[in-house]
Parts: sequence; structure tokens; C-alpha cells
Amino acid sequence: MDPLLILVVGMAVVIGGVLVLRLHAFLALMLGAVVVASLTPTEAIQRHAYLQAKRTQSEEQAKKTAVAAGERKLGDRLADGLGRTAAGIGILIAMASIIGRCLLESGAADRIVRSMMRAVGEGRAAVAFLMGGFVLGIPVFFDTVFLLMMPLARAAFRRSGKNYLLFVLAIVAGGTMTHSLVPPTPGPLFVAEVMNVELGVMILGGLIVGIFTSTAGYFFARWANRRLNLQPDGFEDEAVDKPDHVLPPLWFSLLPILLPVVLISAASIAEQTTKARILSEIEATTPPEARKGAVNAAFSAEVSESPALRWVLLLGDKNLAISLAAAVALLLLVRSRDRSTNVPRTVQDALSEAGVIILITSAGGAFGSVLQQTGIGERIQQLAAAWDMNILILGFLVSVLVRTAQGSATVAMITSAGIFAGAADPAQLACHPVYLALAIGCGSKPFAWMNDSGFWVICKTSGIGERNGLRTVTPMSAVMGFTGIAVILVGAKLFPLI
Repeated sequence: MDPLLILVVGMAVVIGGVLVLRLHAFLALMLGAVVVASLTPTEAIQRHAYLQAKRTQSEEQAKKTAVAAGERKLGDRLADGLGRTAAGIGILIAMASIIGRCLLESGAADRIVRSMMRAVGEGRAAVAFLMGGFVLGIPVFFDTVFLLMMPLARAAFRRSGKNYLLFVLAIVAGGTMTHSLVPPTPGPLFVAEVMNVELGVMILGGLIVGIFTSTAGYFFARWANRRLNLQPDGFEDEAVDKPDHVLPPLWFSLLPILLPVVLISAASIAEQTTKARILSEIEATTPPEARKGAVNAAFSAEVSESPALRWVLLLGDKNLAISLAAAVALLLLVRSRDRSTNVPRTVQDALSEAGVIILITSAGGAFGSVLQQTGIGERIQQLAAAWDMNILILGFLVSVLVRTAQGSATVAMITSAGIFAGAADPAQLACHPVYLALAIGCGSKPFAWMNDSGFWVICKTSGIGERNGLRTVTPMSAVMGFTGIAVILVGAKLFPLI
């Protein structure tokens, strides 16, 4: 069965389940995953497993892995996709939910918002959220950025009584673009490496394109906010007018947000600078095909010999960094001057809310996993070979198709980079390969929908719901992505950099 047809059937099941049958999102996603997994031929599953295994295994081992994959039961395949997603985002969502609740109930979120409003003015709060998301999205995963900033958006809404949707979409517009364009986030970092784009050039180009795309997203957010009057669910009864003297100091209020950003950024910078130094030392004596392995081996040896580097990398692990921030947030709540605060109840409420989000996002991961096993990536590659168009547009469109098919922006970038790595030649492109790398990054934005864990984090954490998410988040992701490719095409024409 053609993977494109399986994709269409799967999308119809999920969208129809949520919007028509009114199923819970977890059930709709799992139903879609079951349908897709049932329609996928064994040969497609084996081929997908073989292609994945070939990256790290010998030919004989990859064939054995493929045979074993074809013999796996449907339930095991679903559980594997769900489990891997939960392993990646479970701790992040749980701890960020605790941070969010503590920021709200301790008054820290209100303190930050009041200080922000004094600095930029009440009328420009959305611009502050846009800029905050843009900066935080560089070193931190978008899901974490959104979860950390949502309490601030709720507090701003409680104070102003309006523009809730604008605040939510401003965070998305800022954070989601740098996540796909600016290293050291994994997607753009991988694309830059495959395309042989210098890291500094990728960062600078990503920032420039990101400014244009996030600005376009912001103007869409303002337009959508005028059309829809949305309010958060479950926060109407929270206090708004606490006097200033009972709120925690600004530095303490910001600490749970800034701590993981600093730790993760420090670890990323330390790793990249150390590997760059090692590469410069061995480049002249090591053949190109052996450099990556040599750099990794030398880096591991240096980590074992350097306690300082080892501690930086340990504390910069995303799960540990966000857990430390949660501990600081709990301390903030315990030291709150509002003695009516119930710490155990706050943690219980936070984890209950996080549990639902983890289940839904993990189901989205299961759906995306079985879609990949259909061979949809290879099918798109076949279509790409038959297209005759500008290579930048082609890279963008392939990334769009992969993102829409399986939901992950990072996977879309990694897949597309693999397809177009051989085309990253300035002579063939007539421009610097950074433009192709950025085109792939922009293509990973359209279209955010129900197989994307970030889509569910936005809809469920903000309380706007999946229906309004499809009306706002999905088209905004398209606006930003297509704005990005337009800027890239103009830039490649006017400033080819070769």
C-alpha cells in the first residue's frame, strides 16, 4: 500500500476522531496509530528498520535487525513509539509543570509580569513575550520554553483581562522559529554539520531569518487575536491584585526560568568549543571519514580527565537542569509570604496536569513512529527526485512534507538534510549552502497539527483546545515557514555569499 495513502487515512482518522467523534485526543491518536500500523506492510517495516540500523550497524547486523522488526507485534510497535516519546519529554513536562504552578502560586509570575510591564509598558506585553520566546528558544527545546513562559502569559492576562490568545501565540512565534533555525538546538545543529555550514554562519543566518519569520508570526497573532476572544480554562478564580510587598523579589522569581537556560547553554557551548578544538588538532592527520569518530573518542577521554567539563555537562543535561529549576521553584513557593499556600496540593495539581499532557504527547509520538515505518520518508524522496525546481524550494517542500507527515520538526530537518546533503555545493546552488540549511529549517514549520507533540503542549497547556489550535497555531506556523523561504530566496539572490 502506498505510504502516501496510508498517511491520508491516518490523518483522516485522527482529525475525524477529535473533531467529529469528539474522542479524547489520546484515544484519537492511538486509534490513528493502530490504523496506520495495521495498514503498513511487513516489507515496509523491515525496510525502515534496515535503513535505520545501517547507520550504526554492519550489513549483516542491519539485516537481522530488519527481520526482527518485521516480526514485532503491533502492540509492541505502538508501545515503543509511545515509550520513546515519553522518555524524551516526560521529565521535562512534569518538572516544567511544577515550575509553572510554583511561579503562579508564589506570586513570582506576577512579579515578573509587573516588572516587565513597567519596563516595556502594558501595551507592549506581547512584544516582550515574542522576544523572550525568541531568545529562550535558542538553547532550550520549544516545549520547555512554552511551558516555562505560559505562567507569565496567564499572569499578564489576569492583570489586563484581554489579549490572552495574543500572548500565547507571541510565545509560539518567538520560540518555535529559533528552535528550527539557530544552533545549538539539535535540528539546525545537525543540518549545519551535514551541509558543511560553519556554526557561526548558521547562527547568524538563523537569527536574521528568524527575526523576519517571528515578526510575521506576531502580526498573524495580532490578526487572530482580533477575530477570536479566547480565555484560559481553569484560571479565572486566581488572585490578581496581590500587593507588591508580598511578592518575591525579581531575581528569585526569574531564577527558575534562567537557571535551566544558563546550565543547558553552558553545556552546549562547552561541548561544541571542545569538539571544535579537537577537530582542529586532528584535521590534518585524520582522513575525513574517520574524523567524527576520532573527535567523539577524544572528547570522551577529555571529559573523563576534566572534572570541570564533566560537571558542566552533567548539570547541563536538559532533564537535570529542569529538575534543579523545579527544586528552586519549590523553594520559592515554600518561602512565599502567602502563608495560605499548600505545597503538597500544588505539586499534586501540577503533576496531575502534566500526566494528561504527557499521555497525549506520547500518543502523538506513537502515531508519528508508525507513520515513519510506512516508508513515507523514502516515498517523499522518490517524489523529490522527479521534481524539477529551484533546489532551495525543493528542500523547503520536502521538509514541509516530512514535518506534516510525522510531526517532528527535528526529524523533518534530519531527514531532509540527509536527502539534500549532496546538493549542498555552492557551484550547484549558486549561493552559500547556509541558504539550503535555512530553507530546510523553515520547511520544518508547516504544518503544526495533531501528530506534533508541541501542538498538544500548546493547546493543552494554554487551554485554547485543539480546535482553536488548528485555527491559529497551524496557520501561523505556515505563515512563518513560507515567510522564511521567501526571505531566503531574496537573500540568496541578492547576497549569494560565494
